[in-house]
Parts: sequence; C-alpha cells; structure tokens
Amino acid sequence: MRYTRVGAGIGLVVGALALSVPAAVAADGSGIQIRPGKASPGSTITVSTTACGKETYGKGTSEAGGAFHLFKGERAGVLTGQFKVPEDTGPGVHGVTVKCPPRIKITDTHLITADSPSGPVDAGFGADDKSTQLALGGVLIAGAAAGGVLRMRRRPSGVRT
Repeated sequence: MRYTRVGAGIGLVVGALALSVPAAVAADGSGIQIRPGKASPGSTITVSTTACGKETYGKGTSEAGGAFHLFKGERAGVLTGQFKVPEDTGPGVHGVTVKCPPRIKITDTHLITADSPSGPVDAGFGADDKSTQLALGGVLIAGAAAGGVLRMRRRPSGVRT
C-alpha cells in the first residue's frame, strides 16, 4: 500500500512536468524578442523571432515606429528586423506585431521611457559666471598646498608622523 502512494505521487509529478514542458517550449520558441526592452525616443529597436519557422521574410508593425521588415538573421530559423523610435514618441507601453506567411501573427510589447537628458549636468555653485568658480577653486588648492608646506616646515628634523 505504501509503494502505491509513492508511485502515485511520482506519477503526478512526472505528469505535471510533462504537461508544462510543451507550453514552455512553445512560449519560448515562438515568441518575439525585443531589444532593448526599455528604449528612449531616438533609439533603435531590434526585433527577432523564431515563429516563422523556415520562412526567410516577415513583416512587422510597431505602434511607436511604424512598419518594418524582418529578414533571415544570423542563426537558422531566426528572422530579425529593426525600427527607430521617433523623437516625439511619448513614454509608455507600445505594441509590436510580427506577421509571417501563411497565417502567423504574434504581438508583444516594449516600454518607451521618457527622453533621457543629453549633455553635461551643471552641479556647481549655481552661479552663471564660471570664472568665479574657477578662481575660488584655485584659491582653495593654493591654500591646501600652502598649508602642507607650512606643516612640513614646523616638524622637528628626524621626527616622522
């Protein structure tokens, strides 16, 4: 009786694993890969899929970037295409649809973030006049150097710190 319960438990675990494997393989092998997953306006998005099987061409549509084409990628069975996110695209989740002959259609989403700042960030004293900041910096450096020289002169000879 004890072996029957153990056998039934093992059978249930193996059955659950066997049922979950085809779903995982189908989801992984026939989906869309969108890189980068988070993009800012002006960046280029790469879309790849293995859903088209042996086909060498597919069409894609992005809510943000419009239509694009997918061609044979670097690996067998992979189609790859690119589109550019327009500069005026607002932040949010945008859909991407891939179509392959004869009747394959897959949709996924990617995130467009707010436009990232470009250029240097002013983290100084807040003054518009940079010459004042440079002069103050020079005075501080000269003071530190003078303090180091005075400290060295005050030490008795032969004494180390």
